[in-house]
Amino acid sequence: MSEARNDLKHIAVLAFPVATHGPPLLSLVRRLSASASYAKFSFFSTKESNSKLFSKEDGLENIKPYNVSDGLPENYNFAGNLDEVMNYFFKATPGNFKQAMEVAVKEVGKDFTCIMSDAFLWFAADFAQELHVPWVPLWTSSSRSLLLVLETDLVHQKMRSIINEPEDRTIDILPGFSELRGSDIPKELFHDVKESQFAAMLCKIGLALPQAAVVASNSFEELDPDAVILFKSRLPKFLNIGPFVLTSPDPFMSDPHGCLEWLDKQKQESVVYISFGSVISLPPQELAELVEALKECKLPFLWSFRGNPKEELPEEFLERTKEKGKVVSWTPQLKVLRHKAIGVFVTHSGWNSVLDSIAGCVPMICRPFFGDQTVNTRTIEAVWGTGLEIEGGRITKGGLMKALRLIMSTDEGNKMRKKLQHLQGLALDAVQSSGSSTKNFETLLEVVAK
Repeated sequence: MSEARNDLKHIAVLAFPVATHGPPLLSLVRRLSASASYAKFSFFSTKESNSKLFSKEDGLENIKPYNVSDGLPENYNFAGNLDEVMNYFFKATPGNFKQAMEVAVKEVGKDFTCIMSDAFLWFAADFAQELHVPWVPLWTSSSRSLLLVLETDLVHQKMRSIINEPEDRTIDILPGFSELRGSDIPKELFHDVKESQFAAMLCKIGLALPQAAVVASNSFEELDPDAVILFKSRLPKFLNIGPFVLTSPDPFMSDPHGCLEWLDKQKQESVVYISFGSVISLPPQELAELVEALKECKLPFLWSFRGNPKEELPEEFLERTKEKGKVVSWTPQLKVLRHKAIGVFVTHSGWNSVLDSIAGCVPMICRPFFGDQTVNTRTIEAVWGTGLEIEGGRITKGGLMKALRLIMSTDEGNKMRKKLQHLQGLALDAVQSSGSSTKNFETLLEVVAK
């Protein structure tokens, strides 16, 4: 028994408790655990996050969730301010993780042999250093956004040089980034680190990541060769091991609202799919404009609406569009985007949604809000040519109708689909047994569970 315990690998996994971060990290851990049955993975996140991530997880004998404090005051009432929630969470770190990790070590009877984490949790580098074990962070956003984080000083210098120039002027920050404009740089990179917890976090991430044994990314090398070249000098052990939607798709992707059955009744490439992710709510004026556009548009639509559609959308709109539209509180997005009926995706350009769009070959109409979404949008429109940013950067009835006409009724939409088919082919090749992402995953496995 003691000999087996000595051979056991015990990996701590520290998750960032925001909806779009936890699932990719757990997806990677599931894949690693399937290849390393001799390893135990202790997964740390807040109670709310773990309850969602593990609500359907059965049979994961070597992955166990542990709850960490979210730092929220007792009887805290969430009023929609995610920044406030994150500030409370970060004030509780790293002590909340340390406490839970001590419990896991006692239960398993083995010290940690590796620390994995979301890259946002920079302090995991200190944990790994104290234990003399490898730190393996996962970057869940786009490669280009990570390069901007690593080159924050250069970004500031370039932005100062064009301070009096128009916002739409391109700035050549790095090789291969010549299409980027000042307005595409994430605003969070310019916030005062003394006042913004998020800005301080980004700064610490940039300093910590070079200490990692390996930095893993939910992407594939062929998607952005320019970024791969740049990483070789900045993070030599940067491994693209995705896209996770192809390497380890969610095995519990249910369809409680019958979206796929509804799509089966629609014509090929005729449906407008709308989703702004699980965090973003549209500002009231933009929501009203979107409603007006969908009422006038003759195309059928499927809307994944964050919230309760019957309570938050006009009854007159739901009644008037019930024959051509379907509004639900949740969809199995990857399955929806891979359905032949979907013709266009109206999105916030979050990285998971971008990868889903590539997997389904669906052109995007982008309305970015924060973080890497502006960089992703510019890459989609100006580099890959697989979608466009909505006119003016905000949803208006006229702007959305114009974008829908361009993609659904002109040859531009067909050109975008052909480019997406090319990217999809590269993604499929990357996850084959001899593909770049598969080889990189094998390298990662050696570091995590060797």
